[in-house]
Amino acid sequence: MKNKETINVQGTEIRILSVTTGKNYLCITDIARIKNPKEPKDVVKNWMRNRSTLEFLGLWEKINNPNFRWVDFDPFMKEAGNNSFTMSPEKWVENTGAIGIFAKRGMNGGTFAQQDIAFEFASWISSEFKLYLLLEFQRLKEQEQKALGWSAKRELAKINYHIHTSAIKQNLIPTQLTPQQTSIIYATEADVLNVALFGITAKQWRDANPGKQGNMRDYASISELICLSNMENLNAVFINEGLSQKERLIKLNQIAIQQMQILMGVENRNLLN
Repeated sequence: MKNKETINVQGTEIRILSVTTGKNYLCITDIARIKNPKEPKDVVKNWMRNRSTLEFLGLWEKINNPNFRWVDFDPFMKEAGNNSFTMSPEKWVENTGAIGIFAKRGMNGGTFAQQDIAFEFASWISSEFKLYLLLEFQRLKEQEQKALGWSAKRELAKINYHIHTSAIKQNLIPTQLTPQQTSIIYATEADVLNVALFGITAKQWRDANPGKQGNMRDYASISELICLSNMENLNAVFINEGLSQKERLIKLNQIAIQQMQILMGVENRNLLN
């Protein structure tokens, strides 16, 4: 398993596991507590003994699982509907090699189902609950995508920072300088970008925000990080061209103003669409 999250749907906490393949598994045991808070596993078993449920599970496995054992699936379909027929997540997986559902043991255990199967189960529990579950799940995934986009832009800024510092090392730092002196020059060059984009140095930001961890770039918007990434590349070019720090600061500030106006315009249009 890759990570675990929780969403709250109408007062019910539902766990979500994301596996390495990018698939999301929701805890249907948590969903089942709506019907039977004390014995939710019995609700899951009752759902799994339905013929329509087995047909759905078999179809899902056919689409997603090339190793699904159809020979062992057929007897279940013949028995489904009989009063004596029983089914559990463990029995289903053990006999058919299914991957859409699995049981997790232990204190925080339960039955987890791939999101399509979990939504089908939620529909069986309550159509209204399924709708709210879908809305909350979509909200969570939208938040994750936004966070992923911000993280990607932050990483891009870090990569460009290496290009930037390489240009500084080759053109502005004499070989005779000590590492301590070199770091001072790096900090000065970083502040060229900070002042050009944010209007203040790193120290000025820290003094104004004593309670915040990290630096001003950690609190930047995606638009600011995109602009910063572009400016780092351009500053490396300006350094290689031999422009003075003052000349570069003026040019970078003009570029920052122009690019932020464009980026904010694009962002506003996206919000209106």
